[in-house]
Amino acid sequence: MTGMNPTDNVTPRLTSLSHGGGCGCKIAPGVLEDLLRELPQSTPFADLLVGRETSDDAAVYRINDEQAIVATTDFFMPIVDDPYDFGRIAATNALSDVYAMGGRPLFALAIVGMPLKSLAPQTIRDILRGGESVCADAGIAIAGGHSIDSVEPIYGLAAIGLVDPRRMKRNSGAQAGDVLVLGKPLGVGIHSAALRKDALDADGYRDMIAVTTRLNDVGPALAALDGVHALTDVTGFGLLGHLIEMCRGSGLRASVHWRDVPLMEATVDLARRGFVTGASQRNAQSFEGKVTFESSADALASAIAFDPQTSGGLLVACAHDAVGDVLRVFHDAGFDAAAAIGGFAAGEAGVVVA
Repeated sequence: MTGMNPTDNVTPRLTSLSHGGGCGCKIAPGVLEDLLRELPQSTPFADLLVGRETSDDAAVYRINDEQAIVATTDFFMPIVDDPYDFGRIAATNALSDVYAMGGRPLFALAIVGMPLKSLAPQTIRDILRGGESVCADAGIAIAGGHSIDSVEPIYGLAAIGLVDPRRMKRNSGAQAGDVLVLGKPLGVGIHSAALRKDALDADGYRDMIAVTTRLNDVGPALAALDGVHALTDVTGFGLLGHLIEMCRGSGLRASVHWRDVPLMEATVDLARRGFVTGASQRNAQSFEGKVTFESSADALASAIAFDPQTSGGLLVACAHDAVGDVLRVFHDAGFDAAAAIGGFAAGEAGVVVA
């Protein structure tokens, strides 16, 4: 099952035109850290509430005491072969960064790079339609954008949102004693690896699309809860990569109870069959020494927990007495897999998986 719905017989599979797909295309975190090391910090700008300092999901710029602009951009190469689904996934993923700050999107601009000699015009139109459909579901317009003729197909959005700076949530606000809650199941990268090798069945593809096209629009409702201290979303660095970023920013240590981590139904079976991404291995290498796997963790825990998630779930740090409210917000909005998976304690930044 490829998920392919070609518009004509000569159009190649989208995934065959790129060297990687989805958030697995992201530069490895260790490499990115080295590239950014000598760039100046953005601290002189008093109204820039969130910049690059803690690898947060979006930039936030204060307009006044009640309004701040949330700005982000996200784009990648195809993770699936169906052009409409590719557009939907990319747009959902881009808007997630606004929601992860507790904001609501206002509008978006399209980022389009297409190999015009390789793709039929209708295929490109279908990618754009997919992005438009997600933005319509989010109640916003794609108000413009920029396009180039590129070697590999690329699609995504620059998304602009609005947040009350008093309600804004960063990835660095976790507190000792907080509980960790994950909104979506893991396994997207593993499913995409199987898809590339024609080893993903119809049920697996359907589950993958359901996860990756589900808007994380519960972000503002979560941010409004007094007991929620930090938010981020799980994307290309995997659950553990983004959790380590939370730990670094908050100056805390985290624990993950592996048995409680929600997984897509076919994830374990596919991982056992060897459908593990190279990005998962790069993520693990980048955070080497920051994660300890205890004997009670599954043998496949590292491959799954570092698996790059495209349009993954929100990761929430909340007070113990707020867990019920957080899970209620998720479940009432249809995030049935949302679960408490661990917590934070004082200590050197890092994660223990047990």
